[in-house]
Amino acid sequence: MDDVLEQDLTPRQIVERLDRYIIGQQAAKRAVALAMRARWRRQRVRGPLRDEIMPRNIILIGPTGVGKTEVARRLARLCGAPFLKIEASKFTEVGYVGRDVESMVRDLLEIAVNTCRQEASRRISTRTREWAESQLLEQLAARAEPERQPLDDSNEDRKTFIVGHDGVVQREVPPANQQALLLRRLRAGDFDEELVEIEVEPARTRTSELIDQAQAASPLGGVFEGMFQRPRKRRRVKVPEALRLLRQQEAERLLDMDQVIQDAIQRTEQTGIIFLDEIDKIVGGTGSKSGPDVSREGVQRDLLPIIEGSSVSTRHGVIATDHILFIAAGAFHLSRPSELIPELQGRFPIRVELESLSCEDFVRILTEPENALTRQVQAMLAAEDLHIDWGEGAVLAIAQMAWRANQQLENIGARRLHTVMERVFEELSFRAPEMKPGRFTISREYVHARLDGILEDEDMSRYVL
Repeated sequence: MDDVLEQDLTPRQIVERLDRYIIGQQAAKRAVALAMRARWRRQRVRGPLRDEIMPRNIILIGPTGVGKTEVARRLARLCGAPFLKIEASKFTEVGYVGRDVESMVRDLLEIAVNTCRQEASRRISTRTREWAESQLLEQLAARAEPERQPLDDSNEDRKTFIVGHDGVVQREVPPANQQALLLRRLRAGDFDEELVEIEVEPARTRTSELIDQAQAASPLGGVFEGMFQRPRKRRRVKVPEALRLLRQQEAERLLDMDQVIQDAIQRTEQTGIIFLDEIDKIVGGTGSKSGPDVSREGVQRDLLPIIEGSSVSTRHGVIATDHILFIAAGAFHLSRPSELIPELQGRFPIRVELESLSCEDFVRILTEPENALTRQVQAMLAAEDLHIDWGEGAVLAIAQMAWRANQQLENIGARRLHTVMERVFEELSFRAPEMKPGRFTISREYVHARLDGILEDEDMSRYVL
């Protein structure tokens, strides 16, 4: 199989793409762009030296809501890489009750398998649609009335004809043409309310998956094959649902799952990205080293072999983690990256500190990104035929309110904008279905009327904002 390569984007192009969704944090964008370009360069190195080139793992340092997760997620989406976000605080040391660190590699592989399966299904979508339609046409043909056409001079076959109720001479459409007409009607949605009966596989459960795994692992699996076969069931469903189920069944039959899994393993090993959030939560305190601190340092030691490169057994095969890119993130309010165990520090050679967001940043976040909150609100209310206009100073007022709330309360970064926007548009969203279609202007005065009272009352702001 050919090596999996990301898009041929230069670091500058990657940063420009990230700028469409993330305001500021240029240092973090440059760091991840260089990490991805280093991976692209490694793919083009030939010979044994290629396996010696390690990924440029990164620690992003900064308070919540400044864009750490968004940088990593947008980077993975941009490059089409399998991506997993996991909180390091969910892991426990081996011997404690909880998730072990190897589970994140298994989860990443499952994401890659699902992605590869969907891509393979799209490649055979035409075949599955045609097969599903042919199955339904057999039932629909028996119900549909024969299609008839007026008999005129252009018809060659004058032997087969029918006199209709109104006395018009008609002829039946030949069976071959009847199939084509039924297919056109099926695709046009004429039969969407019809009920048809199909055979379907029962939904897979965790128990059935465990049975399949046990059969595959057992040397006697072939002996017991068939003893736990899940019987097919007949269901009456509407035509659109029947098409979906039949296409799904045909795709499962046509897909080469061995190839899908092989592609997923290759993609996981060569392009996978794991985002380890809250890594500062597994830094032990400076006090007693008993109790939970032992588990925290133990989690670090369990993470170490995964990050530096090891083999992890999964139900699809063994995954080598040597070239998976790890991006860690944490606020580090009560600790410092230097308090991680030295071995783990060495596996994250690149450290970037993200900047706190200012009021000017909030204004840019509300207006510049392609997925800006102001555009989202406009699109949502447009579904009610209510078109939102922004008056002069309205966006600035929202940004100032969010920034003030962060100063008075806990600083949660750009996430505060969601809370403030919800308070501004709560009443309007509630009344929108009852309002006449038209336009509504959000003015600076309207924003202050919705928020001033809440910000002035400190107790209320703690609960509302």
